[in-house]
Order: sequence, then structure tokens, then C-alpha cells
Amino acid sequence: MSKFADIQIDPGIVKRAARGDAKAHEIIYRAYSSPVYSVCLRFTRVPAQAEDLLQETFIEVIRSIAKFRGEAPLGIWIRRVAVSKSLMFLRSAWHKRGQSLDDDWEEMMTSSQVSHGNPAQPEQAIDLDSALGTLPAVARAVVWLHDVEGYTHKEIGDLLGKSESFSKSQLSRAYQKLRPMLDAELDRTDSASALQGSALGNC
Repeated sequence: MSKFADIQIDPGIVKRAARGDAKAHEIIYRAYSSPVYSVCLRFTRVPAQAEDLLQETFIEVIRSIAKFRGEAPLGIWIRRVAVSKSLMFLRSAWHKRGQSLDDDWEEMMTSSQVSHGNPAQPEQAIDLDSALGTLPAVARAVVWLHDVEGYTHKEIGDLLGKSESFSKSQLSRAYQKLRPMLDAELDRTDSASALQGSALGNC
């Protein structure tokens, strides 16, 4: 979120963009395309899909920027467009496959998890991105929106077309899955530190 907030665009550029100035559109695109892509990739985990969502986001930004009133920073507004497009993509993907968002966990439990990394293998370090990558898409989205982007459960439920309790349930189940993985990583880190301290003590 800080990447969006840290980017400063001259208000004159925004006004020119609102009037349809192609050069102003390009300036805004170049300024925000990288963080927008990062947001989209966190939801989809597929670069090609994130690229498509990046383009859809800026099509919407250019189409709607004349309505932008500056009540929030431009970057925050663009981030919300990117998040909205990403969630619409997830909902559409589930609809096309004849699934509901609630089926997400069941599909994960019956599919192979090898490609996402096995926490039982101690040589594989687990960071936030790889840990989130083991979650079903909807749960990953809920964790990211709530813990990183700062959305409330009600806002998340509205974005997903579900209830507030659905968001809370997804977050709780995600925490249950992530906790042993992150605990295992912490134990490995502590063990490595202890070994390093022992080795230094013998020098």
C-alpha cells in the first residue's frame, strides 16, 4: 500500500488526464503500473493473468479519471480499482467453473499441493509470499485485503459478494493453515541462530 501512497503525481497531470490527454495517461500508467501489477499478481499468482488485470485496471482508470475528485490520493483510488478488478476476476473464474467461493477450500484439499511447496520439507524457506501461495485464491485474497491492505471484514464481504461472516471465516481458516508453516519456519530460524552462536562460541 505504501508504494501507491508514496507516488506523487502533479495535480495538473491529473487534470490533463481527465481531459483525455494521452501523454498524461502515459505518465500515470508509468508511475503506477508496477505496484498495480504486484497487487494483481498477489491475487492471481499467474503473471499472464496479472498482466491482463493490469491492462483492465488502467482502461478503467483512464475511462473514469474524469470522475476522480481527489477525495483520496490518486494512488489509493487506483489501488482500489486494481483490487476490484482482481476480485471480479476471481469471482468470474469460480462462476465459469460452476463453483462457489465456498468450494475453494475443498478443491485445495483434493488437489496436489506439491507445486505450492510442502512445509514438511525443512530445506524450503517459507516467507510471506510463499506461505500465502499455499492458500486457496479466495482465502489468500481475504488475508491480503485484511492484514496488508487494511480492509474491514464488511468491506471484504461486499467486494466478494458475500457476508461479513464469510470473510471472518476465511481469515480464520487461513490462519489455521498458515500458523504451523510459519511456526516451523521460526523454529528453523531459531535453530540456525543457535548453531551459529555455538560455532562462534567455539572460535
